[in-house]
Amino acid sequence: MSEDQPPSTQPFLRRLLKQFFHTPINSSDALLQALKEAEESHIIDSHSRSIIEGTLQLENMEVRDVMVPKSKMVTIEHNAKTKELLDIMIKSAHSRFPIIDSSRHKIQGIVLAKDLLSYLAGDKRHDFNYKEYLRSAILVPESKTLGALLRDFQQKKSHMAIVMDEYGEIAGLATLEDVLEQIVGEIEDEHDLEEDNIIDFGDGRFLLKANTPIEEFNEFFKVTLRVDNVDTVAGFVITGFTRLPEQMNEINLQGFKFKVLKTDSRRIHLLEVEYLNNKKEN
Repeated sequence: MSEDQPPSTQPFLRRLLKQFFHTPINSSDALLQALKEAEESHIIDSHSRSIIEGTLQLENMEVRDVMVPKSKMVTIEHNAKTKELLDIMIKSAHSRFPIIDSSRHKIQGIVLAKDLLSYLAGDKRHDFNYKEYLRSAILVPESKTLGALLRDFQQKKSHMAIVMDEYGEIAGLATLEDVLEQIVGEIEDEHDLEEDNIIDFGDGRFLLKANTPIEEFNEFFKVTLRVDNVDTVAGFVITGFTRLPEQMNEINLQGFKFKVLKTDSRRIHLLEVEYLNNKKEN
């Protein structure tokens, strides 16, 4: 079996659901319908259904759909002094930091915040030498599926991967948390509350939390969406579809293309937004 093709969950689910349904399950749509019927029959609860659906979605999503773009990455220069390292770690509150070379085009490795804390708690006669603690960085293409990335994390016992574009340049990074959130939903902490609702990937694509208020969307894109009786972008998109869309459904609305990246049986969580023709209209 190819490393990029992790074992599918579908055979197991088909065996499980076959105990309760007589209709053969021969497609993803049939499997999702069976899960819906299982919930309605109280065989599984809504939370379990959401997790199973999220797991199935991993094979349809690519790293580019969830990565933190390069412009938003918190990196540390290879020649940074101990105080600079500490300041960056405290300010960002992250636990893992890519070490980048002076050209900002190559990642030398990953340093963990706990490594610096161990140094600060011990003998500090010498400046912190990150090279003694440097861990290899996993490099993955933007097109890699999230299922394959999860397997990489498991096999290599890592929590962070550096995403490379088709030209071999750094496009962003993805973490284990980014993948798990596609299964269990948002894993928020006090730092996530400060993150932007809209992230610019820098290539004409924008990552958007679906619960972003319409007013914030209009202010960010300098537009005025014409919409009645909805307060969020999710509501706007659902109105356009006239139904709750499925993952990877796309729709063009008022000068924008919206692609559903993350959804469940109740709501939309994450969207990708592009200007139509991939450019801003003047």
